[in-house]
Amino acid sequence: MSKQKKAGKKRGRPSSYRAEYAKQVYKLALLGLIDREMSEFFEVSEQTFNAWKKDFPEFLESIRAGKMKADAEVAAKLHERACGAEWTEEVAFKVKTTEYADGRKVKETEEVKVVSVRRAAPPDTQALALWLHNRKAALWSKGPKAGGADRPHEDALDVLE
Repeated sequence: MSKQKKAGKKRGRPSSYRAEYAKQVYKLALLGLIDREMSEFFEVSEQTFNAWKKDFPEFLESIRAGKMKADAEVAAKLHERACGAEWTEEVAFKVKTTEYADGRKVKETEEVKVVSVRRAAPPDTQALALWLHNRKAALWSKGPKAGGADRPHEDALDVLE
């Protein structure tokens, strides 16, 4: 065995990985990029990208953290949409005031007023179906249940009663 292998040194070309890649890959994961797209961003092969994940724990952790945060935010938005939502937003209106004297227009003014408006969105049945299909696939799958139960959602009904 060579002296290099005994000393634990790696052979071959040095890695092109740089420490700042951990911050960059976190942001890419937040954007929803998959590993192949991230490797293209760094202009390396998927094999090299996967080697970086193995050799640099902070790189892998950044990917996981970014994906987890993005997935959690999307899941929260999907849940809001599935259940319906209410919110308040600021809306600007143009208000025109006209003053009259002796039947004639004397003065006309315009101003912008910002008003809080309460908005609501009804529950979205497609978002509900997607949520239930992903969270409780055994109960809410689109195809027939293996075993051919007459009432595949019977156990769910028991919980609701």
